[in-house]
Amino acid sequence: MSKFTDPRVLRRFVVLMCIATVVMFTVWAGVRMYQEEAKNPGDFETRQGDILLSDGEYEKAIERFNAALAAQPGHRGAWGGRTTALIAQERYEEAEADLTGLIAYLEKTLQPDDPTGRGALSAAYANRGIIKDRQARYEEALKDYIASAKTDRDIAEGPGWINRLLYHDRKPSSVIDRAQYLYEQLQLPEEKRLLRVPERDAEQRIYKP
Repeated sequence: MSKFTDPRVLRRFVVLMCIATVVMFTVWAGVRMYQEEAKNPGDFETRQGDILLSDGEYEKAIERFNAALAAQPGHRGAWGGRTTALIAQERYEEAEADLTGLIAYLEKTLQPDDPTGRGALSAAYANRGIIKDRQARYEEALKDYIASAKTDRDIAEGPGWINRLLYHDRKPSSVIDRAQYLYEQLQLPEEKRLLRVPERDAEQRIYKP
């Protein structure tokens, strides 16, 4: 009887083939990741930072974003991620300086046919506006909100239906909503203005492109 008809031999063959497939897939994935990282330095560290950011591990996230920026100075995702982590920690002075640097860099390097870069610039303006808004610098915040809307209206209009579903059908306050409200209030005499509504303001989301 041929050994290949022996169930024990066939079972061993199948197991070995499965192991070989897993090993080859792992090697292929590793090579692909290495090639992608070589082509786009900083992307791997940025993905790590994004995961840590989502988990609320802000200091560790900043460390990963800094590593990404060391690999590729000007990495937009890493730079934006770092500012988001700083804002989450209420380190507003550092975050504002970082955002001002990011805005200057993007305005200098942004190409007309780069929607991702345009979104990053719009988000940077929006987040800087939020910092100023939280510090009661309302006129300055309004200017940044308007700049965000002019740069990329989709970003300024805020999260879409998926976010409304996640937030129980309540649409988070968008840059455009807040800009309109600030504009209307700033037209009123100072004694009649209501520029801070804590319950509504708490719904405003930091933008991470």
